[in-house]
Amino acid sequence: MAAAPSNQREGNLEAPTRHPIDWKNPDYYNEEKLMKELERVFDLCHGCRRCVSLCHSFPTLFDLVDESETMEIDGVDKKDYWQVVDHCYLCDLCYMTKCPYVPPHDWNIDFPHLMLRGKAVKYKKGDVKLRDRVLTSTDNLGKLAGIPVVAGVVNRFNKAKNFREILDHSLGVHPEAKLPEFHARPLRKRLSEKIDSAAEGTPAGTTKGKVALFSTCYGNHNEPQVGEDLVAVFEHNDIPVTIAEKEQCCGMPKLELGNLDAVETAKDANIPVLAKLVDAGWDIVAPVPSCALMFKQELPLLFPDDPEVKKVAGAIFDIFEYLMIRHKHGFLKTDFKQGLGRIAYHAACHQRVQNIGAKTKELLSLIPDTEVTAIERCSGHDGTYAVKSEFHQHAMKIGKPVVNRVKQAEADHYGSDCPMAGRHIENGLRDGTASEHPITLLRTAYGV
Repeated sequence: MAAAPSNQREGNLEAPTRHPIDWKNPDYYNEEKLMKELERVFDLCHGCRRCVSLCHSFPTLFDLVDESETMEIDGVDKKDYWQVVDHCYLCDLCYMTKCPYVPPHDWNIDFPHLMLRGKAVKYKKGDVKLRDRVLTSTDNLGKLAGIPVVAGVVNRFNKAKNFREILDHSLGVHPEAKLPEFHARPLRKRLSEKIDSAAEGTPAGTTKGKVALFSTCYGNHNEPQVGEDLVAVFEHNDIPVTIAEKEQCCGMPKLELGNLDAVETAKDANIPVLAKLVDAGWDIVAPVPSCALMFKQELPLLFPDDPEVKKVAGAIFDIFEYLMIRHKHGFLKTDFKQGLGRIAYHAACHQRVQNIGAKTKELLSLIPDTEVTAIERCSGHDGTYAVKSEFHQHAMKIGKPVVNRVKQAEADHYGSDCPMAGRHIENGLRDGTASEHPITLLRTAYGV
């Protein structure tokens, strides 16, 4: 690798910025140009190696280099670049917390969005498995598996060893991966009576004081109790809650697959509904960090000229970000009925990269007789990554330090802002204990 000017070797000290994703440009899908950019960025990453501990993409890249004849990127067969792409699950941590060469640095490295381009090229070529199409069709899975009789059958089969072995061999779903349960009565049905367009809120800071819940496909079909706990906590704090009139998946699973046309379809379904709520004076809250991030960051970068996308991006909040803004202005109740003891709290990657600070830990720490140990490391679940047969063991290895930290904390409760990450930690512990979402813990402390 050619020597860089000294100011470049020192990295960039300015705040990182992100460029819009030019995914509708035909050159975006030009494989030859993609390979040239992958070679450039991989060469720089090989010379730096700061991100080696984040995920399996970087060890894969560095092993390919170290085992090549030249021990440089020019010794790596370009067809092996796809291994690096496949191991990236777009957590964004390398961009937001590690890489000193992100824009506006001259090297202009945005590793996650380069991996997204690689995934998009693969998808456009048709290089995608049936399993991946199925797993990322979350709305269809939820609707089918959520049929009352079907839900019970699916949940029983997903726990049956013989059936899981069949899934492994036929579809590529690892037999030891923890699969989400499906509920016959989804969150949207449970909260349908709460649609109230006439509710009034009390503004505080950047919040209007009334919230429309984007339930998310996972929150709707797989862990509806998290949404119910959210509503209980918000209403206890005199924050009226409604639910979006209609919605579909935010598009994050399709983004991770590289199916950007499907992301646009989801955007076209969700944004008009959410923008209408914003115009009516509602804030938007999503109970899954990945969904909030999708609306805050990814959609504005994919559709930079869409004013409705910008409008929604400016009005959507993480749960605890919202509550702590209210607390700063004196509008959060602290009438907690019980302490929670020791909590091992995992900060989800897609929450951390929203740059909102440790709001969940700050709020839980307000509860008397409560001690919070924060774990800021990837759980290893990462969307559909952990359930795939070829990646599950890597996912468990990535999450092992988190599991060990939970064990060391000897906590009374543990959990994550990301319900899927919480279940993955639960899978790593294998001690019969269950993860609890922080909003569930907060409701317990309030006693509501």
